[in-house]
Amino acid sequence: MKIAFVSAAGSSHTVKWVNALSRKGHTVRLYSLPDHENKLKNIDSSVEVVYLKKGGFAGYFTNGKELRRDIRSFAPDVVNAHYASGYGTLARMAKVHPLVLSVWGSDVYEFPLKSPLHRFLVRANLKAADVLASTSHVMADQVRRVFGERRKIWITPFGVDCSLFTPQPQEHTGFCVGTVKALEDVYGIDQLIHTFALFLQKAPKGGEYSLNIYGKGSKKDEYQQLIDSLGLSDKAFLCGAVSNTEVPRVLSNMDVVCLPSRSESFGVSAVEAMACNIPVIASNVDGFLETVEDGVTGYLAPVGDQEAMAEHLLRFYQDTELRRKMGQAGRERVLKLYDFEQNVEQMERVYKAAASGASQ
Repeated sequence: MKIAFVSAAGSSHTVKWVNALSRKGHTVRLYSLPDHENKLKNIDSSVEVVYLKKGGFAGYFTNGKELRRDIRSFAPDVVNAHYASGYGTLARMAKVHPLVLSVWGSDVYEFPLKSPLHRFLVRANLKAADVLASTSHVMADQVRRVFGERRKIWITPFGVDCSLFTPQPQEHTGFCVGTVKALEDVYGIDQLIHTFALFLQKAPKGGEYSLNIYGKGSKKDEYQQLIDSLGLSDKAFLCGAVSNTEVPRVLSNMDVVCLPSRSESFGVSAVEAMACNIPVIASNVDGFLETVEDGVTGYLAPVGDQEAMAEHLLRFYQDTELRRKMGQAGRERVLKLYDFEQNVEQMERVYKAAASGASQ
């Protein structure tokens, strides 16, 4: 198929999709605003990238004619816009069809709540699409709840490469708690640090314990100050960002991955950990409710409940067999539901249905 992708070229999600589709033999052309440049240069050379002339928020409204002209010359079988807010607006302004609009999270959870105008904009973009797709069932329910959408919403999970994210031998000693998330308020890293402090109060004295936090973000200094103020500077570490290819290695050197996010639309961080046989403790936000099977692949706790999370950590520390059993169950769940190769095939079925007009 010929597929026109309308999305941010700098997004890791975009890169993963266009590369996978191209490797499957599709002809892919990616359209992006110029300020969303792919600076890492990690898009396959087989994918043609077209940067539209105008950037910024206004670019979603003013690049419509240019996008329409170029898509007409490309003549794709299907157009796929990602995010129902910005790029959904661009695709609507371009009046391109058949249009698959993929919702991702903040575009339907946060953006519409900013004002009635923001909500109106997303609603208009949803209505302009021929087919709607969502990375999760809970997000599809959000679209139905907020916008009253009654059409079929195709589920296209954003899984992981199970040949990359795979169990590896552990090389650390002691009991290691960890996470790989951006250092931003929404992901609750402050909650994680407090949870680890509570766990240390409950754990046997003299044990070897560590908290490794991988990621970068605007809250780095604030979180380091919190670590220092709680007297954790010799046990809790901000380890910096790691490349996607390095994530399986750092995950495999954790005994438990802890994810106290205040909001998650899908929960790919939990999926990555489970793929590596690592049990997960996560907050009971929408994304983790779908990806983590409570009591089977890990534990869910109420958002902000540091005491509950600390108790779960203690349970995992005390029971290595429980960690092994839940870790294995997690990998099995990922292979069944979130193997990215299978997810790409799901997306291909959506494209074929949209192109044939049989999407409902």
